[in-house]
This record gives sequence, structure tokens and C-alpha cells, in this order.
Amino acid sequence: MRIHVLHQEIAADADADERDVLDQANAVAAALARAGHDVVVLPVTLDLGALTRSLRASKPDLVFNLVESLDGADRLLPCVPSLLESLGCPHTGNQADALYLTTHKLLAKQRLRAAGLPTPDWIESTGGGDATSPMEREGWLLKSVWDHASAGVHAANLLRGASREQARHRLRNLIARQGGEWFAEAYVEGREFNLSLLEGPAGVTALPPAEIQFLDFPADKPRILDYEAKWNAASFAYTHTPRRFDFPAEDAALLDVLKRLALACWQACGLRGYARVDFRTDAAGHPFILEINANPCLSPDAGFAAALEPAGISYDDAIARIVNVALGGHVDARQSDGTNPTAPVARSAPAVAKSARSGVLCYRRELVAEDVERIRNLVASTGYFHESEVAVAVELAQERLRLGAASGYEFLFAEEADGTLAGYSCFGPTPCTQSSFDLYWIAVAPAYQGHGLGRELDERTRRCAREMGGTRIYAETSGRPQYASTRAFYERCGYALASMLDDFYAPGDGKATYLKTLA
Repeated sequence: MRIHVLHQEIAADADADERDVLDQANAVAAALARAGHDVVVLPVTLDLGALTRSLRASKPDLVFNLVESLDGADRLLPCVPSLLESLGCPHTGNQADALYLTTHKLLAKQRLRAAGLPTPDWIESTGGGDATSPMEREGWLLKSVWDHASAGVHAANLLRGASREQARHRLRNLIARQGGEWFAEAYVEGREFNLSLLEGPAGVTALPPAEIQFLDFPADKPRILDYEAKWNAASFAYTHTPRRFDFPAEDAALLDVLKRLALACWQACGLRGYARVDFRTDAAGHPFILEINANPCLSPDAGFAAALEPAGISYDDAIARIVNVALGGHVDARQSDGTNPTAPVARSAPAVAKSARSGVLCYRRELVAEDVERIRNLVASTGYFHESEVAVAVELAQERLRLGAASGYEFLFAEEADGTLAGYSCFGPTPCTQSSFDLYWIAVAPAYQGHGLGRELDERTRRCAREMGGTRIYAETSGRPQYASTRAFYERCGYALASMLDDFYAPGDGKATYLKTLA
């Protein structure tokens, strides 16, 4: 099989954290070559047109995506998978929307809170955030919204004993002085863990948890895994923060909780392939989710690879699993503790979408009063929409209840047998047209994302519109980079871009209208 390994272009004078992707690319390429694949390693720049032409010319069977940034900007990490998805090119790792969600640390924390998962309070420079518990007794840590690899994490940005207002003041000063996007996160003094996740034919496996130890740290040295501890091999912090996988019996209950939380993060963020979740526990042993890394380092000496050995999985087998999942070798959303890879299961389009819990989902068209709050909770839980947009979704349901079919709003619900709402769509005839329809909403609950439900809802919605006399259906979305995955979704479903109105929603925010003819 012909596989392209992509990584961002690295300058000759780049720092250690940037050069690390070259080690990843070499290790992955070697594993693929040992498996008999034809491998091409390709650096990627901001010239995505050149990448597009290269992929169209060489037609790889798969892209192994290791791109972590473009032109030094971590926030551009989702651009390459978004391009691959728009080209219909299979790729390893997570989809563009999951990468955007987890790379933007504030969006990720909002998603965690919406899913009922524990994450430390936070403060935004604009006054926003979620600070509902008195955690400032331990201080605040100033963190970059976008940067990974502990960039910006160091002792000077740890504000011990600072109040919320003091932290917000320091945050604004940091942004004014240094630029970029930053937030303040409540500092949790305690133990630090990370837990890697790997998908296989039987589902996602939680690899053995690792604890980062802070050995012989002086009392005045913060116990944080900062940039120096990760990348400066000659530093005290680097040599005194080993990881361990062996734990005393009394830690068993805590480790089980960490495992369950990591798997819940996988479901809540719609992850695929592989990922890593970072935790801190407070003095009472309560765990807090710090970050979800949906594109963790695959270097042989990094944490993900280190967790493979105690799980009984070789590095080459892990790479093979990642490849198989990307090629459609997994359709079951069940969680698994298995460690032995098996032959891939062929992916086929199901007649109904698989439930993320068990069995299949039921579909219905009628809207009842209880659906209004269910819609509100589902749309809000995605972490993708502003409060004003959530209110619009609720308003359409209320209009349907008030006016019936005269409202022009039709609904389709996908739910479990017990009534749990997995996803829904809202559509209806376009006013003042003979046979055109609008797709107003299509949303899938976090626990059900990544398993084909969005496509299934779209197909069933178009079928309903066709049965109602529709000949065309339109879907509108923003032209902003944040919505690249949404546009890619419509394109994968067979929609064509019909128009782009620049600055429609706001300066720099155009409206993309997609069209699909209803055969």
C-alpha cells in the first residue's frame, strides 16, 4: 500500500519541540516500511495548493498525518486533515473537527463541562470563563489557548494565592506584552498523570496510566511539567520528572477513575485513532482533566509509545492499528480492554446508524414538548455553538409546537430505545419557492459523534424532503476556518458549493451555501 507520511516543514534552526516531529516521521515511516508499505515522507507548508497537487498526482492509498502546526502556528493544525477530508483522502488520527475542538483549550474545557466531566475552573481576559468553585486558594496558571508541547508553561506564569481579579489583570498584561490568546486556569497542586488511548477493531483501549513524578524538587520550585521539563535535556526539571507505570495497590481505585474519565473524553470529543488525556489530582485525590491531546507525539521515547510496552503492544502493532482504523477497520463504538490486534473488520454503510451504547437507534418525525429542552441540551453539549445559536435551535422547535406544519419547520430525531437523544435535524420548505428545502440544523450528541450518525441523519432528512415534493435542499454555514469541518461534512455528503457571500455574517465571515439535488 502506498502511504504518505505528512509533517510540517521544520526550519534548520527550529527548537527541540518543533524538531521532534522529524523523529516521529522517521519512526512511523520505518514501522510502515517494515510492514511492507511503500512510504513517502512529505513536509507540508502553508502552500496547501502544492499539497493538493502532490496528492492528486501521487494518489496515495492513505495519509499518515503527523502535522502539528503550519508556519509555527498550532491553531492551523486542523487545516491539513480538513483538506484531506475535502479531497476524500483517508488519513490517520482524528478528524479536523475533533482536532479543532481539542486544540482550542477553551472549547475543549467547555465541552468537558457540558459533558459533566471535571476540569479546573478558568478565566478569560474578556471576563468570561467558568469559575464556580473556590479553587483560587491554590492560585492560577496562565496558559496559551492554542500552543501545545507546554509552550508558555513556566514558573513565572504560576500565580500562587492570586484572586480572580489579580489573575485577570496579569492575564491582560501578558496578552498586551506578548500577544496571542491566553487564559488563566485554576492551579491544582497534586499528582500529575496522563493516559493514552488507542483504537482497534474491538473499540478504544485505555493504555496503562502513567504518573509524572517530581523527584527532589525544592520547596520553592513549582511541581509543573513545564517547557523546560519536556524539552531541555540538560535541565534539572527534565532529569527529575520521570514517568512511572507501577503503582501501589491503594492507587487502584484512582487509576480506574482516570481510565473511565479518559474514555469519557474520547466519547465526548468524538475522537478516533489515538489520543492522550492529561490529569492532575488534588490533595484529596479528586482528578481534574487538564487537556485532551488528539494528536499526541508518536516518537519512540514519548509518553504514548512508553505506554505501549506495559500494555503488551509493540510499536509496529500500534502503527498497524492506527492504519487499520483509518482505512475503515473499525465500526463498533464499544470500549475494549483488549490488547491483541486482530484482522480489520470491513466498514460498510449501515441501514441505520449504530448506537454508541448498544443496538441501533430509533427514528421519529413527531416533535413533542419534552424535545425542546432535549434539543437545547444536545446543541449546547456539542460545545460548537454560541448561546445565541442554541437559542435559535430552541426557537425553531417552539415555533413548530405553536404553529404545527404552518411553521415550515420539520424535525427528524435519532434516539435510543430509552429515549436518549443521539442527534436530530431540522429542515423545511424554503419560503417563496416551489420545491426547494432548507436544512436548518443537523446536530449529533458528543457521545455519538464519529460513528456515521451525521451522514445517516442527512440521508434520512433528504429522503423526507424528497417525499414532501422537494427537488433541491440547501445548507448554509460560515466561511470561517472554524467551520471547515462543517463544510467538509456537506461535501462528503454530496453537496456542492452553490455560492459564497463575503462578509455576510460579519466582516471576514462569509456565508457558504451548499446545494444537493434530490434525485
